[in-house]
Amino acid sequence: MKPKLAYLYPGWYAIVMGLTGLALAWHRAVPLMGEMASAFALLAGTAGAAVFVALLVFTALRGWRHPEAWAEDRRHPVRHTFIAALPIGAMLVATVAVALFGVHPLARALWWAGSLGQLGITAWVLARWWGRPAWPSVTPALFVPIVGNVLAPLAGVPLGHADWSAAQFGIGLLFWPVVLTLVVVRLAVQGPWPERLAPTTFIVIAPPAVVGLGALQLDAPPTLAWMAWGMALFALLWAGARAKAIAAMPFGMTHWALSFPLASLAALTLRLAQPGTIMAVLGPVLLALASLVILGLAFATVRGLRDGSLLAPEPVAPLTVASS
Repeated sequence: MKPKLAYLYPGWYAIVMGLTGLALAWHRAVPLMGEMASAFALLAGTAGAAVFVALLVFTALRGWRHPEAWAEDRRHPVRHTFIAALPIGAMLVATVAVALFGVHPLARALWWAGSLGQLGITAWVLARWWGRPAWPSVTPALFVPIVGNVLAPLAGVPLGHADWSAAQFGIGLLFWPVVLTLVVVRLAVQGPWPERLAPTTFIVIAPPAVVGLGALQLDAPPTLAWMAWGMALFALLWAGARAKAIAAMPFGMTHWALSFPLASLAALTLRLAQPGTIMAVLGPVLLALASLVILGLAFATVRGLRDGSLLAPEPVAPLTVASS
C-alpha cells in the first residue's frame, strides 16, 4: 500500500471550488438578506481559503515524496482534467477576497497566478486532443480545464484587468459548446461514464451559470445572462435525473462535483433577482440547497478521512464498449 498522501488527487481542490463558490453565492444574497448573508460569505470564504492553503502544502509535499503519483495524475484519462482545479481554486480565492475586502496586491497576485496557470493547463489539455483521446476521457470533468477560463472576469474586472479577462473569457466561451457536444456524442455512441463518476454529471450546470455571471461583469446585455440562466436551470433538471442514483452511491471525492455548480447557479439567480420577483424567492431556495449539499459533503469528507475510505486507491471501473 502506498502512503495516504500519494492518493491526494487533484480532485480534492473541488472542495475549494465548492466553498468559495458558496461564499460568492452568499455574497450575492446580501442585497436580499442583509448582513447575515455577508457573515456566511465570510465564513465559507475563510474555510475555502484555509483548505486551499492546506492543499497547496500537501500537494507540494506529495510532489516531492511521490513524484510517480503526480506523473500518474497527468497520464490518467479523467484525473488529469482536475489538475485545472488548482489554478481555478486560486482564482476563486482571489475573487472572494476582492468581493469581501476589495482590491489588494495579494489578491491581484493570486488572481494572476490562477489566470495564467489556468491558461497553461487549458493549452496542455487541448494539446492532448491531437492524440485522439479515447471515449473514456470524455466526461463532464472535461469542462473543468476548458471552461474554468470564464471565471476570469469575476475578479479580473474589479482588479482593472477587463481586457485580459474578456480575452480569457472568450477561450472558455469558444470551447464550452465543443466539450458539451463531445459529452453528448459520447453518451450516444459509448453510453454513460462509469457509475463512480456519476456526480460529475452536475458539472454541466457550471459553464452556463458562470458564463452568465462573467457576462454581467463584462457589461454584456442582461438578456445574455438570462439566456445563460435558462441553460443552467435546464442543466440542473437534466443532471437532477441522476440525483437519486448519486445519493445512493458510497461517498467519494467525486461527490464534490455537485458543490460548485449548485453554488454558481444560486449566485447567478441571486444576481438576477429583484425584490418582489420570483427570482428573489428562487435565489434563496437554490442558495439553501447549495448550502445544505456542501455542508453534507463536508461532514461526509470528515467521516471518510476518519474511517479511512478516502485517501485510498480508486476502484477500477469496468469500461463498456459499444458494439459497432
